[in-house]
Amino acid sequence: MAAEIVNPRSDIPTPGAAGVNNTDEPFDPAFALHRGGKMAVQSTVPIRDKDDLSLAYTPGVAKVCSAIADQPELVHDYTWKSQVVAVVTDGTAVLGLGDIGPEASLPVMEGKAILFKQFGGVDAVPLALATTDVDEIVDTVVRLAPSFGGVNLEDISAPRCFEIERKLQERLDIPVFHDDQHGTAVVTLSALRNAAKLSGRSLGELRGVISGAGAAGVAIAKFLLEAGIGDVAVADRKGIVSKDRDDLTEVKRELAELTNRAGITGSLETALAGADVFIGVSGGTVPEPAVASMAPGAFVFAMANPNPEVHPEIAHKYASVVATGRSDYPNQINNVLAFPGIFAGALQVRASRITEGMKIAAANALADVVGDELAADFVIPSPFDERVAPAVTAAVAAAARAEGVARR
Repeated sequence: MAAEIVNPRSDIPTPGAAGVNNTDEPFDPAFALHRGGKMAVQSTVPIRDKDDLSLAYTPGVAKVCSAIADQPELVHDYTWKSQVVAVVTDGTAVLGLGDIGPEASLPVMEGKAILFKQFGGVDAVPLALATTDVDEIVDTVVRLAPSFGGVNLEDISAPRCFEIERKLQERLDIPVFHDDQHGTAVVTLSALRNAAKLSGRSLGELRGVISGAGAAGVAIAKFLLEAGIGDVAVADRKGIVSKDRDDLTEVKRELAELTNRAGITGSLETALAGADVFIGVSGGTVPEPAVASMAPGAFVFAMANPNPEVHPEIAHKYASVVATGRSDYPNQINNVLAFPGIFAGALQVRASRITEGMKIAAANALADVVGDELAADFVIPSPFDERVAPAVTAAVAAAARAEGVARR
């Protein structure tokens, strides 16, 4: 476990719940915890005297700089590059808050960075960018990339997030990973694998329905198909994403070609009739009769936070396995189970990118952690299970080597 954390900026006044210094406001522990920020940079080497200074900085540092200039790959050995990730956002899709801008996104990005460190041993730097233009974001990250071993895109709205990730991976030779898409998909697949195992079924026997065609919904659908699910349909605000609709974006048109092999049209409720799996990443509320219409022994993964699309008490009346995005119910689908280990594994072998095979390896390793403890209320481990990050890290590193993207 991590050592006790002491805030070096504890002299900064604590605001009340409204975020201002007002004695009429009640004390709010969230503001107290965030006072001065949640992270700081610390040296890994001592600077005790002039000899230390001459080694850590001039003149000693010049030798290292010259060596890297002659052999650029040495940057991984003699700087922190291969151990640090840029957490990049434009603040347009922050948690459930939406487009609140780069400054207001910083507490979340700091949070992401400390989760990288706590759960994966990976250093991370929050970068909140003052632009929402796709090409400006891409160009900015490309120019910053020499300082980092990987890029984690965070809380960038769809459909721009798809294009940003694609363009960055095309231009960079380091992993680029949009966690809202792929982290969610990895943990969802892991929980679904174990739920299917518990019920004696394979993924290929399942028909799923996803509520939400944003970043997470699109990524989950594609990932489940890659993993071998029998069929999956995706619903947006206007109903099932299907080939007969003429109002689809480019991303949704592609999704319509890949999903919904059964050719279902109409509403989410229509698609749920006889379905084996419901996955919610949209918010809203699914009517109880629609849940009741699902197949016997169905799985309900209602992941909207803080209000699941199907309340667990309702879901348990009809489903054999229930998962949410909340920490106060069993089976929390939490991205922190995936992204720290995925990046740790990728950085460990200096991977040039994160492949589908690496993500599937992460999902399988995460599912395997549960092992003999598998039960309806335990299809996914806790983020605080100390087996998680090492298992995911090792699996991702091995998959990177097998897929030919590892460079050591």
